[in-house]
Amino acid sequence: MNGKIKNIKKSLFLLINWLELNGLAGYDPYDIKSLPFVRKITALGNKNIFFEALREGLFELFLMFPNAIRKLLGVHPKVNAKAMGLFARAFTDLYLVYNDENYLTKALESIDWLDENYNKNYKGKGWGYPFDWQSKVLIPAGTPNGIVTTAVGDAYWSLFKTTGEEKYLNTCKEICEFLLILPQDKISNEQICFSYTPLFVNHVHNLNLFVAEFLIRIGKETGRKEWVETGNKAVNYTIANQEEDGSFDYDGPPEKLPGFKDNYHTAFVLRKLYDIYKLTDREDVKQSLTKGYKFYISNFFESERIPKFTPERKYRIDIHSSAESINCLSELSELFPEALQIAFNVADWTIENLQDKSGYFYHGIFKSRITGKPFVSKIAYVRWGQAWMLKGLSNLIKKSKEV
Repeated sequence: MNGKIKNIKKSLFLLINWLELNGLAGYDPYDIKSLPFVRKITALGNKNIFFEALREGLFELFLMFPNAIRKLLGVHPKVNAKAMGLFARAFTDLYLVYNDENYLTKALESIDWLDENYNKNYKGKGWGYPFDWQSKVLIPAGTPNGIVTTAVGDAYWSLFKTTGEEKYLNTCKEICEFLLILPQDKISNEQICFSYTPLFVNHVHNLNLFVAEFLIRIGKETGRKEWVETGNKAVNYTIANQEEDGSFDYDGPPEKLPGFKDNYHTAFVLRKLYDIYKLTDREDVKQSLTKGYKFYISNFFESERIPKFTPERKYRIDIHSSAESINCLSELSELFPEALQIAFNVADWTIENLQDKSGYFYHGIFKSRITGKPFVSKIAYVRWGQAWMLKGLSNLIKKSKEV
C-alpha cells in the first residue's frame, strides 16, 4: 500500500503545483456549448439529419482541438463555483491528513471567493455555473442550482466540523433555505423529487439525493426535524425507482430516458446513499446501496481498472468518470473494503494514461465519430477534471489512512 500511496501523492502534488501556476479560472466542457450558434445547431440536429451530421462533426472538432477553437471563438476561462467548492473540501481533507496549515489556507481562499460570489436574487445562498446552459429552457449564467450549491455546502460543512466556527454552519443553514425553494414534485405523501434549478420541474436522481442528503445532514445538526423529514421523502423517491438489477437510470419518472445510465452519475447516487445511510441508519437505504454497488462494480469497469462510460460502452473514458469513481469507491470502502483496491487501480490507470507531465489531467479518451479510432482530448478543464481529481485523490489518501 505504501508504494501505491507514494504514486498518488506524487500525482496530487503535481496537480496542486499546476493549479498554483495556472490559477483557478479555466475552461469547461459546456462553456463552448453555450454559444448561441452552437445551441442553434444542437437544437436543429435533433430534428434534421443534415444538422445532426453538422453537430456531430462540430463536437468532434471541439474534442480534437479544444483549446484552439475556444480561443478562435472568444471563449474565456472563468472561475467556477463548483470547482471552488471542490477545492475547498479537498484542501480541508488534506489539512486533516497532513496537519499542514498551507492546505487550510488554500481552502479558506476558495471559501472567501464563494462568500462573495453567491447569487443574491434568491432566498438563502445558492451558486450556479458561469455560463448559459441548455435544458428544457435556457438556464442563464449564474442561476443557482442544487448540484453546485450542495458541492459548495459540503465545503462549508467540512470547515465547520474542522474548525468549529459557527459561521460555516450558518452558511449551511442559508444553503438549506435555498434548496427548499427548488421545485418539489410531490409523488405521494411519502415521496417527493427535487428539481435541478428554481426555473422548472425535473426528476434527476443524483441531484435529488444531493439535496436530500444535505437537508438531512444540516437538519440533524441544527434540530430542524422538518428538513430531515423532507430529505427522507426525497430519498424514498429515488430508491423506489431503482431498477431490479440494482442500477439507477439518470432520470426518474416521468422524464425517464429508457435505460440511460452512466458511470459518474451512478457513483454520485451511490456515494449519497452511503452518506444518507450513515445519517439515518435506514435499512432500506443500505439494501438499495448494496444492490447498486454490486451493479456498479460489475458493469462500469474494465478489469476493475478502467472506468467505462456506460455498461455497454467503454468510450468515452472521461476524467469525470475516473475522478468520481475514485472518490466514490474510497468513500464506500468503509462499508465495502474491497472498493479501496479498485479505487487505487483506477487512480493508477488514470495517472498513467490521463495526467500530463506538467500535472493537469486530460479531458479523456474518445472514439472518433468519423474514423472509429480512439484519441485523447488534452484540454485542462478546471471544474470537470482538475477539481474532481483533486477531490478524488485527496479522499483516496484520507481513506487509505483510515481503513
